[in-house]
Amino acid sequence: MIDHQVSLRGGAARLPVRPRTGRFLVLAAVFVCAACGLVYELELVALASYLIGDSVTQASVVLSVMVFAMGIGSLLAKRLRCHAAVGFGLIEAALALIGGSSALVLYASFAWLGESRHALVGFSLAIGVLIGAEIPLLMTLIQSVDRQDAGEAVADLFAADYVGALVGGLAFPFLLLPMLGQLTGALVTGAVNAAAGGALVLWMFRRDLTPRSRRLLLLVNVSVIAVLATATFLVDDFERAARRAVYGDHVRVAVQTGVQEVVVTGTDRDSLGLYLDGRLRVSARDEHRYHEALVHPAMNGPRARVLVLGGGDGLAAREVLRYRDVRSVTVVEIDPAVTRLARTDPALSELNGNAYRDPRLTAVGADAFTWLRTDRHRYDVVISDLPAPGITASTKLYSAEFYGLIAEALAPGGRLVVHAGPPVVRPHTFWTVDASVRAGGLRTRPYLVPGHPSGFTASPDRLGSSGGRAPEEWGFLLAGARKVAEPGLGAGAPALRSLGESEVREGARAADGLRLPGQAPSTLIHPRYWEEA
Repeated sequence: MIDHQVSLRGGAARLPVRPRTGRFLVLAAVFVCAACGLVYELELVALASYLIGDSVTQASVVLSVMVFAMGIGSLLAKRLRCHAAVGFGLIEAALALIGGSSALVLYASFAWLGESRHALVGFSLAIGVLIGAEIPLLMTLIQSVDRQDAGEAVADLFAADYVGALVGGLAFPFLLLPMLGQLTGALVTGAVNAAAGGALVLWMFRRDLTPRSRRLLLLVNVSVIAVLATATFLVDDFERAARRAVYGDHVRVAVQTGVQEVVVTGTDRDSLGLYLDGRLRVSARDEHRYHEALVHPAMNGPRARVLVLGGGDGLAAREVLRYRDVRSVTVVEIDPAVTRLARTDPALSELNGNAYRDPRLTAVGADAFTWLRTDRHRYDVVISDLPAPGITASTKLYSAEFYGLIAEALAPGGRLVVHAGPPVVRPHTFWTVDASVRAGGLRTRPYLVPGHPSGFTASPDRLGSSGGRAPEEWGFLLAGARKVAEPGLGAGAPALRSLGESEVREGARAADGLRLPGQAPSTLIHPRYWEEA
């Protein structure tokens, strides 16, 4: 029976409080440690999704490795049960240090080494082992404090653990992340973890500790809290250095919005770079070529009312507003901070031609999918300028259901244009988008436009799949409810910097020759996109 083997050093713990009070304090420590443990877990998932992408894969890796490691930790904790108080104190100190610094080390690995997958697995394994070792030792401690039926002790222990996990799970997105950010939030969580574990052992079980053990625990916990406090004090300097390593020396704006991290680099409009969650969204070096190819083939026909989904930078709207017969442009951007930046940043507003000052333009801050479900207007042209489908959060914006909503929003004779990724580098993604658009009730005509392999990409794709290089072509789909004419430029098209009629038609023929048959559409319940090598 458990309660015959749980005493510390062979007897009941000598406590400075009554047993019931001691039991409550142990359960309070369980609550705090469980909350901290879940924060570490969520922080790993969130940061890995940001740094690596594909949140489903990263969550699966973190959760599976961590749960496996918890089993190993539980087995290893058997050897510490006879020294449960000291063991628990040291494990909490180690967990606080490793969990608290994990975000810092992951970001450093990404910034200076360019790779954080191995660090992610290592931290998931280490944190899982330490969390797994907590429960057997806490079970030993609670039984030594207040001898009770083993079943009741287990029920109390897991109840405190699960409630703590609930609090930690809610505190991360609603408190720690918006108020402190990922790096500082993890460091503060680690300090709380060390303080809770150290206080419990050094005060509650001090009479059962040898003088040497007390000194060791005090030294370790003070050292861990000091390291985490120092890192918290220096975290702003670290972030600036890491951003320079990732983005270069000319970072002008760096802000964490409620949706994503937004970074603007460059000293003027000709060197501007706009990064969203670490991925280059706009490069002034060649953005005009991408946006001309995205917008102008779709403008060949009726175009009085235009809807831009995404494109909060205002660059697609800039091209649309060059047509004098356009009466209204609606830009639906999920992050109001991006549209605010496009209005107010001198370099970006100059690059987008001060599109937001045009009275024909209306900006809406909303998720495109949700907004389309309630909007009842009809549009001659819909331009989908959204993050690439390989980024899991945007997968629903490349689903058959999403394109079905767009089909309902098109006026008779209306056209949709979608950036679908590079058809040569990522053929599965491109032709899955094509199949999804057709499943939404539209007919499609693909076309591609060669890009400039400058190492940057102005499109919503991630930084290159081959050594950081940009894809050498951009692929698009022109779609409509009726048969779509061959992509081209209309008679009323304005003078373009880099795109001509012959190039568009040649790109349409080239894309047809790359067709990948047999691709199934992606849906909300069966997404079919993945990151292609």
